[in-house]
Amino acid sequence: MQNRKFGNIRNDVSALGFGCMRLPTKNNVPMSSDIDEKEAIRIIRHGIDQGVTYIDTAYPYQSGMSEIVVGRALRDGYREKVLLASKSPVFSIKTEDDFDEFLTQQLHKLDVDCIDCYLLHALDKDRWENVVLKFDLLSKMEKAKRDGKIKYIGFSFHDGFDAFKTIVDGYDKWDFCQIQMNYIDVENQAEIKGLEYAASKGLGVIIMEPLLGGKLANPPAEVAKALPPDKTAVEWALDFLWNRPEVSLILSGMSNMQQVADNLTYAGRSAVSMLTAEESKMFAHAKHVYDTTALVPCTKCAYCMPCPFGLNIPKIYEAYNRTASASMKEAAELYFSMDVLADACRKCKKCEKICPQAIKTSEWMPKIDALFQK
Repeated sequence: MQNRKFGNIRNDVSALGFGCMRLPTKNNVPMSSDIDEKEAIRIIRHGIDQGVTYIDTAYPYQSGMSEIVVGRALRDGYREKVLLASKSPVFSIKTEDDFDEFLTQQLHKLDVDCIDCYLLHALDKDRWENVVLKFDLLSKMEKAKRDGKIKYIGFSFHDGFDAFKTIVDGYDKWDFCQIQMNYIDVENQAEIKGLEYAASKGLGVIIMEPLLGGKLANPPAEVAKALPPDKTAVEWALDFLWNRPEVSLILSGMSNMQQVADNLTYAGRSAVSMLTAEESKMFAHAKHVYDTTALVPCTKCAYCMPCPFGLNIPKIYEAYNRTASASMKEAAELYFSMDVLADACRKCKKCEKICPQAIKTSEWMPKIDALFQK
């Protein structure tokens, strides 16, 4: 395992972090609450045994079960080997007392006295102004730190660069942040300039969605052609990020032992400035190709689920996106395999309020149904 500098916190965090939003499930439904606990514990501990020192979970992951399984995985001496990260569900905080109540629940579920890296989850401009500042969550984070319940204060982010800079500059005691970044999102969300800005302020920077919800693991055929065959599409995507000195670590949501083994291999080969000038240029071309074929930027995070009207929103988007990356026949087969189709959307916009990618589902669903019903 290669280690990297984590802002001003420490100099030896593992280049690869274990994201626990996609732990293996018994029912084979991705990110469901039916976690295969035995297998999840096995792959988490294997990662730690091979040098992973950062384990990431959150209050809502896998319907609240992720924290419980992670806590069990860190028994038997594993807790002392890692930085444990979890997140305060800012989107569910409605009163001043909610922050402390959620943190108490999380400590209990994780079966720990202290969470090393505690993040305000999925901040954007609205949540910063109308939750974090309104309920003085920063002071509550500081008190939790004084009380020994957390060690480091951070936030994860889904919005634009201006909002990101406002949040970074709005508090002078941030230890770290977590942003979405990959070779497609260089001008999206916090952007590359946000990555550079946070690092310049001394923050550790954690990368989430390095594979864009798995899309870059199996990219459209034309995108795959833009990447040399001497590495897998996954390794190229991760190397794009490890190449940058501002990146502290990359989170990967691993669901099986093969993914863990592959990512450990890639992390072992990683280094700052590992790419040649030509290799760096090819990512811009790959992005251009991707941008001309991608349709809806869904990362399958499933924050939009469950839909009150029964739609499997991520799967509907997957079917729609396949019309660009595969055949219309294959896309239609996936679409019509679902019991509830896009025409069941009633435009309640509940999903839109929490979507990290700001996808306008109420606008997309009629278009998608019209396409497949032709």
